[in-house]
Amino acid sequence: MVGFYLLAIAIVGVLFFIPYAEWAYGGRLHLRLALVCIVSGGIVLWSVVPRADRFVPPGVPLDSGEQPKLFEVLRDVANATRQAMPAQVYLVPDVNAWVANRGGIMGFGSRRVLGLGLGLLTTLKVAELRAVLAHEFGHYHGGDTKLGPWIYKTRAALGRTLVSLAKRNSLLQMLVELPFRLYGWLFLRVTAAISRRQELNADELALRTAGSQALVGGLRPSQRGALAFGPYWSSEVAPVLGAGFYPPLAKGFEHFISAAPVAESLTEPLEQQFASDPADPYDTHPPLAERIAAAEGNRERQQLDETPPALSLLSNVPDLEVRLLAHLGDETQIRSLQSLSWDEVGRQVYLPRWEKLVGQDSEFLAKETPSTLPERARDLAAWGAKLQEPEGAQIALDQRDRFAASTLGAALAVVLVQEGWLLHALPGELYLDRNGEKISPFEVVPRLAAGTLNPEAWQQQCVTAGIAALALAGDPAN
Repeated sequence: MVGFYLLAIAIVGVLFFIPYAEWAYGGRLHLRLALVCIVSGGIVLWSVVPRADRFVPPGVPLDSGEQPKLFEVLRDVANATRQAMPAQVYLVPDVNAWVANRGGIMGFGSRRVLGLGLGLLTTLKVAELRAVLAHEFGHYHGGDTKLGPWIYKTRAALGRTLVSLAKRNSLLQMLVELPFRLYGWLFLRVTAAISRRQELNADELALRTAGSQALVGGLRPSQRGALAFGPYWSSEVAPVLGAGFYPPLAKGFEHFISAAPVAESLTEPLEQQFASDPADPYDTHPPLAERIAAAEGNRERQQLDETPPALSLLSNVPDLEVRLLAHLGDETQIRSLQSLSWDEVGRQVYLPRWEKLVGQDSEFLAKETPSTLPERARDLAAWGAKLQEPEGAQIALDQRDRFAASTLGAALAVVLVQEGWLLHALPGELYLDRNGEKISPFEVVPRLAAGTLNPEAWQQQCVTAGIAALALAGDPAN
């Protein structure tokens, strides 16, 4: 890091010296060359000047008065790792925990900050959370957070320098840019290797504090939760918010990650995450397989007693969730939303959307029945080209087949509800049920198209369920 600033000062010195030497020793001055040198030197100087860290709160601030149980655990871990408590603790919309020194310039005048993800608290037990916190406090213990601002600011200054120089295409400025590019390549590789070592050192402190079972027990579910949180938010939470409601976030995420379809979809990505591939030179974290192997081979094998969910440490979770949503969006708008349980989401949010979608294409859907879905699945794109696009949306040509499958799924869901089937629409699972017969309406057409659902088997299921001849929409002429 110091090397970067020494390199910058040396290059600036050379750039400023060129026009001076030409004038002082040669008695002449090439104005164009002098201007390029001075401008290039000024760009480098401007780019490397340290900027003040303007800290933007990442979430909802938590304090010990409102959250006594959580802060009791935080103080216990801080004492066990011989570290001071962070000055500020935030609840953040993520499946993660992190520590940092924020504010000030280059780390000077900064304060300790801890971020705790709502998704992380939902996925872990208290004992596992203690291990995660001990790992994060390990970054304080090793001085990593003091080094962090220097690395971050140096990386930012390096980036500004390269971007600024790249805007100008003179030969001299390309030559000035070259040493910064070479230094940047070396800097990123070296600091990434340092970061990986810091992570393993923090794991060692967590092992001494909480034991290997708690640490490994925290790594596995937190990784699963991290993979699931984005899809949960986009596919489950966002539609409810868009309909004018807000659901219980933590309860929904807990159900989402335990739902069988979600667990199945995460199997392959998790296997890849836990594979023992060597770390990329630019990775800031060692592979999970390496961390788990190191933890399981450690002697600190404290017995992991059964502990309550980490979410139980939070008081007044519904209010915290509303405040978290307000932090992410417009507070006035969020406060105007109505609370809605996940049990009600199916009928209050999804069903009206499906009915609207089906209504705009009832002319085509009235000619279809559940038993004709195999025929439609054979040429979804062509059939989908006949459908109207939703208001305010444009469906790309290569997405027509997916849009057609969704429309047919919505039509099937609507007609089954009209026939008295019960709609189950909890996070991560959606199906209709009648007398023990279950149908997942949005899986039927994709599975028929992919060949994983036999057409004859589906048609027989329709006959057995008594839905084979049902029109998927009412005839608009009637």
